[in-house]
Amino acid sequence: MTEAQVLSEQQPLLYQQLQKSFEHGRLAHAYLFEGDTGTGKKEVGLWMAKHVFCTNLIENNPCNQCNNCTRINENEHPDVLRIAPDGQTIKVDQIRELKAEFSKSGVETAQKVFLIEQADKMSVGAANSLLKFLEEPEGKVLAILETTSLAKILPTIQSRCQVLHFQPLNKEKLVNTLETSGINKNTALLLAELTNSFDKAVEISQDQWFNEAREIIQQWFEYLKKDDSQAFIYVQKKMIKAFKEKEQQALSFDLLLAYYRKEFTDSVSNEQIKRVIEQQAQRIELILKARQKWEANVSWQSVCEQLVIRMIHPKTVIGG
Repeated sequence: MTEAQVLSEQQPLLYQQLQKSFEHGRLAHAYLFEGDTGTGKKEVGLWMAKHVFCTNLIENNPCNQCNNCTRINENEHPDVLRIAPDGQTIKVDQIRELKAEFSKSGVETAQKVFLIEQADKMSVGAANSLLKFLEEPEGKVLAILETTSLAKILPTIQSRCQVLHFQPLNKEKLVNTLETSGINKNTALLLAELTNSFDKAVEISQDQWFNEAREIIQQWFEYLKKDDSQAFIYVQKKMIKAFKEKEQQALSFDLLLAYYRKEFTDSVSNEQIKRVIEQQAQRIELILKARQKWEANVSWQSVCEQLVIRMIHPKTVIGG
């Protein structure tokens, strides 16, 4: 998939905006791309660099075949420079080398492009050095900075860049991106129900407690699905030991909702009988109400136990 395809599919509004900027010759001299990992920031940066140097634009997109496009893809174009963290940070010497390189005229044209990955990893010295360069760029320069954390970028750098916000991936694209990163499909589907942030999804998937909690809630879900009274005992025997913190208890509801929403979606797609679909919808509503009670400071254990009763024995419930 070319960068243009990634951009047009994942970030259609940005794609249209940048295309118009190229068409009307209104590019800013510096851009700051802000958004989650996997939302297309790197691809857009390369697309812009190739757009500047491509000798055979096709429908206002780089051809990906000319000598310039090929060299940019292979990181061999003399007027396109990329900087990434050296270890944990981007060091001041890296920015100084960049400035020294850009103080020379372009090797092949007057234009130069530089891309800085993980710009939030710049040391204080590196950030201040870059700031001076952005204030007084030498020659025809296009600067592209990428970050997943806008708050960690100096406000003075932000003010000298056009900040472009990359929207989170929709569920289908997030699942595909997570699978590409090595997460199995079932886990990716579950994570996509919990967050639309790729970074957060990966962080959650690597948390040992989360993986244990997921299995616990999945077992609870299985008991509830079968109207098994073990679901009530399970809260006392297993769940209260695992879900002690407020944040963990919040996630217990999110996980249960995720399993029920998937069940509901599968029921609709399989055109199961109306009664089953209605039951799934009612149970999702019960989970949402249970969470509201918990948020109103009702004991988490009590809320979970009441939820079991409301699901399995709804006619025995008295009052709200």
